[in-house]
Amino acid sequence: MNSRAAVLYGPKQPLRIEDIEVDDPKPGEVLLRLTASGICHSDLSPMQGLRPAPYPIVLGHEGAGMVEKVGSGVTSVKPGDHAIAAGIAPCGKCAYCVVGRPKVCQANLPKAVAGTLPDGTKRFHTKDGTEISHFLSRSSFTQYTVVAESGVVKVRPDAPLDKVALLSCGAAAGIGTVLNACRPEVGSTIAIFGCGGLGLSAVMAARIANCRMIIAVDVQDSKLQMAKELGATHIVNGKLTDAVQEVHKITGGGADNTLEFTGNVEVMSQTFDAAKAAGSVYLAGAPPAGARVSLDARALLLEKRVTGVVGGDTRSIIDIPRWVDLFMEGKLPIERLITHTFAFRDVNMAIELLEKGEGVRSILVID
Repeated sequence: MNSRAAVLYGPKQPLRIEDIEVDDPKPGEVLLRLTASGICHSDLSPMQGLRPAPYPIVLGHEGAGMVEKVGSGVTSVKPGDHAIAAGIAPCGKCAYCVVGRPKVCQANLPKAVAGTLPDGTKRFHTKDGTEISHFLSRSSFTQYTVVAESGVVKVRPDAPLDKVALLSCGAAAGIGTVLNACRPEVGSTIAIFGCGGLGLSAVMAARIANCRMIIAVDVQDSKLQMAKELGATHIVNGKLTDAVQEVHKITGGGADNTLEFTGNVEVMSQTFDAAKAAGSVYLAGAPPAGARVSLDARALLLEKRVTGVVGGDTRSIIDIPRWVDLFMEGKLPIERLITHTFAFRDVNMAIELLEKGEGVRSILVID
């Protein structure tokens, strides 16, 4: 099948929009016709050379659309269903999957990083037959993509796909870090460092969890203002004040839970320091490969707990339909995160905006 796609041929190059060939789905796979894709910092990393990638590759991983065709054995979706390509497709059999930790599936995660689908092969080709890699096993900067059935989540047909596409990655990572990993007690205090798409999603989730104090920390006033509108009880500009001292002052000794969504190791240290004794720290940002974070070792003796979180510890097949329902009920206003919408042909303009740090989330409309 012919598909218009944005292909990356190497680091520090623009995406090239061109026609590629997409193979039919094999057994256990689904062909999606995408209508929208979010743009995430994870897409930027291969373009900047910060994350090794098997070039050429079709980037994007926040895709939503309709099921076009299914391979043999697929039972969870059928042609015409609305669906999200959500997360790295879990194998369902490894030790991590069977205990409910599909985000760190040890069978399929390495293949997703290597640019293939779970069976170790690819479905994208250039017109001359050159293989093109998949990004995180679900490439969404394309009209058509093939994903494993376990990486597809059916959503209710009345949910706007250009909004719920964010639950494929960014919004889900923020919401899940609060509701799945942190699980704050009602009336507890929480400090959220980094108010991009993930952090603002975490603010929404903290409000749902009935946290007494929701402290948003960032260096951009516009993002802090949005955090306040979405439920933050306090905002702290880390460029104008000592964020750690301010969190301690607001909470009277440190927050019960502190969450980090920047990938900046200095901010990670601040997130640790802002937690109270016996508090919990959740590091969910994606730092560069090989980065090291410095923590106050003595504070660990005060029973501070540090947990790394990937993808919000989201169980896609369970969580995403629930969060779509909350969105449709107005309790998770993820549409507020969308500050820019681009036509597919303008994907490089959207990437440039992301590099500048402007806006919160951009959506590509794919037609």
